[in-house]
Amino acid sequence: METRDLPRHQLIKSLMAKQTEKVADAIIILWAQLATQIISIVGEDGFNALYVRSIFLSRSTFPELPAITLSPQKNHRFAELKISFEGQSPVQVREANSLLLITLTDILASLIGEQLINRILHLAWAAEIPNETGKEFKNE
Repeated sequence: METRDLPRHQLIKSLMAKQTEKVADAIIILWAQLATQIISIVGEDGFNALYVRSIFLSRSTFPELPAITLSPQKNHRFAELKISFEGQSPVQVREANSLLLITLTDILASLIGEQLINRILHLAWAAEIPNETGKEFKNE
């Protein structure tokens, strides 16, 4: 299976396509929800490392992403990201954020596995994501 065909990639692209108004605000909400779930597993420092690395890797394609050199502060974790998105068109914001989220989830999946990252996305965004067996994760 090619990575672009992964169910979580499709979910991310679908979520980004749904953002039509106040795109930057909506995206920051998605990031906050995801951060809460990831932090519960890897802690603040672990999330910050993943986030900063994802931005670093994504900047080669989208140089308008913020140049974050230090771990983001908890209360303003996504302030630089939001500022970088505010001057762009909604299409650019959706594309850049899709790549950023895919990059972060790819890194995390390589560390913890596809099933666990899918579970994290399900908890963060209440999304049904088929696992490798074709079954969906559901709240039980």
